Amino acid sequence: MRHPFSVDRHCLKLADQHLSYRLYHNEAALSDRKLVLLHGAGVAGLDTWHALTAFTQQWRWILVPDQRGMGDTRSPDGQEHPYVVQTLVADLEALMDHLCWEAFDLGGYSLGGLVAMLFKQRHSARVRKQYLLESAILDRPDWSSTVALRQRYSHAAVHLSGSDAAQGITQFLDAISPDRKIKPEAERMMVSRLAARPQGFANALNAVTRAINEVNRDEIVAAQGDVSSYVGGRSVDPMHQYHRHLAERLPNWHYFLVAGTDHSLPFQKPRQIAASMQAELLRYMESADT
Repeated sequence: MRHPFSVDRHCLKLADQHLSYRLYHNEAALSDRKLVLLHGAGVAGLDTWHALTAFTQQWRWILVPDQRGMGDTRSPDGQEHPYVVQTLVADLEALMDHLCWEAFDLGGYSLGGLVAMLFKQRHSARVRKQYLLESAILDRPDWSSTVALRQRYSHAAVHLSGSDAAQGITQFLDAISPDRKIKPEAERMMVSRLAARPQGFANALNAVTRAINEVNRDEIVAAQGDVSSYVGGRSVDPMHQYHRHLAERLPNWHYFLVAGTDHSLPFQKPRQIAASMQAELLRYMESADT
């Protein structure tokens, strides 16, 4: 199918980072709303969101940045430098200010979900409707289990920083999607994407591990607005339990199981998730008007 958006690539040059981003524009959109979509660790924004955006009609503008260490975003010196998650939040702040986007909808996948939640916590008035796809730190109901899982990611990051990146990627996939239905071609494609910048991938994993030891998850969750949260049907039961619990406890939390998918859900079911995101936006807009 022909993509309904025109897409332009731009670069915002900060002192320590050249932030690459793609701006999608659909003149025939059904509203003037803006949407920001943040990708996960190791995989660029284009790979993560391009297919999904093709099935949307509600947003006139969609912004897809590449976060540090991934995609086309690079340091001026060409090196991969470690960072903390709050640095990614600051990058997003700089980009939003550069574009003069004062209010927008915000979605994040995995690492991008954590960045999105932290941005909402810091800039509540700027973020409208929210979407989270298997956001980092929302892995398990029990916090100690979440911390233990991050340690497995840290072990994978050690290999990513060495000479055996493929082993680190496999360890990561086994930790984050232990029940995935492995199709050789799809697995090779995912490994290839994650291997594009292995040190950048390792830095992203380490940033989330460090954040685990510094953030208060309950405070972050309490600071969110209207959230639509998507979890892959093949993802582990404790993750589903936690998101069901949030939906039962919080009137602004809406949980969706995406059947037939694992942690790679935006790659596996972009049309289905896009349709749900649009339906959730209409529900949110209707409730905001009443």
